[in-house]
Amino acid sequence: MGLFDTHAHYDDPRFAEDLATLAEEMRQPSLHCPMGVETVVNIGCDVPTSRLCLELAEQYPFFYAAVGIHPQDAHTFNEESLPALREMLRHPKAVAIGEVGLDYKYENAPRDVQKAVFREMMALAEETGYPVIIHDRDAHGDCFDIIREFPRVTGIFHSYSASGEMARQLVKRGWYISFSGSVTFKNARGLPEAARQVPLERLLVETDAPYLSPEPFRGKRNRSDYAFMTAAKLAELHGISPEEMVNITRENARRVFRFDEMLQK
Repeated sequence: MGLFDTHAHYDDPRFAEDLATLAEEMRQPSLHCPMGVETVVNIGCDVPTSRLCLELAEQYPFFYAAVGIHPQDAHTFNEESLPALREMLRHPKAVAIGEVGLDYKYENAPRDVQKAVFREMMALAEETGYPVIIHDRDAHGDCFDIIREFPRVTGIFHSYSASGEMARQLVKRGWYISFSGSVTFKNARGLPEAARQVPLERLLVETDAPYLSPEPFRGKRNRSDYAFMTAAKLAELHGISPEEMVNITRENARRVFRFDEMLQK
């Protein structure tokens, strides 16, 4: 029973040359991940990368996929996008809609376009029943306002960066909170306190690979087995062992992605 990385991007070109070797390595116990990696969810950012994530899920048995339109790619959304995503959600290894949301730091798409596409993705989740994976960068208030428009939709706030109070409000609404390697950074500021505010049954770990490698690997290409360092930090904050945190977050991930139901597709 190994680690569950809820958010990665192995479709990224930085993995093009050695993904097969890396995938085999990550499955094995190591000094930095004693139990190895059990499951990875790769996350689409537009229609082409969503398809690629599904192709990777077909190629690697422990890979699964989320499909959606990232806010930085909101300008790519067109009349063909929704039918394409609906069709991809029929794939037996599609487990979520994402990543979707708002990004006010890198405004590749205007804010009104981002909001419109975010609402389209939330409506798709409401229609299909899939959980959503939220990207929220410097847009906490607007993200919260939009999810309140869709009270029947829940999922994951990925690489969480907002306050402990917002985390508590999200948990009350049924959301899960995922932390990446950034919670281990020396300049993480309020993130450790926010992580303390999330009950164990709503915590998740992720890499966002190839980005946000945790200490002591900060600055290197991230990989799923490095998420053990994130789990260890969360364990420290909650007063339990790293192994317990890995087990808890794995079971939480299986629950939010509805693995028992999904495996019957």
